[in-house]
Amino acid sequence: MINNVERAVRTRHIKNSVFKWGVIAFTFIAVLPLIFILYYLVQKGVTSITWAFLTHMPKPVGETGGGILNAIVGSAIIIFMACIIAIPFSIAIGVYLSEFPKAGIANWARLSIDMLQGVPSIVIGIVIYEWVVKPMGGFSAISGSIALAIMMIPPIAKATEETLKRVPAGLKEASFSLGASYYQTTMRALLPAAMSGILSGVILSIARISGETAPLLFTSFGNPYLSANITKPMSSIPLLIFNYAISPYDEWQKLAWGASLVLIIFIFLLNIITKIAERKWKVQY
Repeated sequence: MINNVERAVRTRHIKNSVFKWGVIAFTFIAVLPLIFILYYLVQKGVTSITWAFLTHMPKPVGETGGGILNAIVGSAIIIFMACIIAIPFSIAIGVYLSEFPKAGIANWARLSIDMLQGVPSIVIGIVIYEWVVKPMGGFSAISGSIALAIMMIPPIAKATEETLKRVPAGLKEASFSLGASYYQTTMRALLPAAMSGILSGVILSIARISGETAPLLFTSFGNPYLSANITKPMSSIPLLIFNYAISPYDEWQKLAWGASLVLIIFIFLLNIITKIAERKWKVQY
């Protein structure tokens, strides 16, 4: 009897070890391509990263040096405007879906969000080209921001809805018992309690749109000069990478590698900020 128990325990330990090392191996295999990509990207782009690269404008064809200042400023402006458009609207959708989950319009809104999340970014760019670019009479930064804002809606709305569902019902009841209105309860009790999840959705959506190129090809189009006019074409880091990577000039291709590394570092930092924000804003009940 004792031998049978020892044999069963030994077998379980062996199975546990095999499963554990199998998971570790498959995890390593999944991460390995990313490691190779990052290594190659750093190898190609690190030589371009200088202070002048970040603070100077691109040089004309045939001249060495130059930077990506216009693309950095353009990306910052376009992403900032997209956040202004998308964040309040998306949070409002998430609050409605959380508070009225069985309403008729909620089911259609939830279905629309799921479908919107699966729409290719280039299709969104073409639609905004027809809806905004053509009526405005030309490409513009604002049209690019609208395209990116549409892409931000699904992740933020879903993050808001799911986080609010995890907020204890007693918090809302306590707020109502103190005489707070529905608006005050939502703004001062529910949303602060769900800030961790909402903030994570916002930052991750920003990380997603930061590298989008296809929608901007049909909307903001790009600009070789430094411009802050949102009604005119504007450059961005993804557009600069696309245009310079397909060019026949070695100097421009070098700038594209450097800009790619800058973009990857930016997205990496956003993911770190997300983790820090989740811990800082997490509320214990």
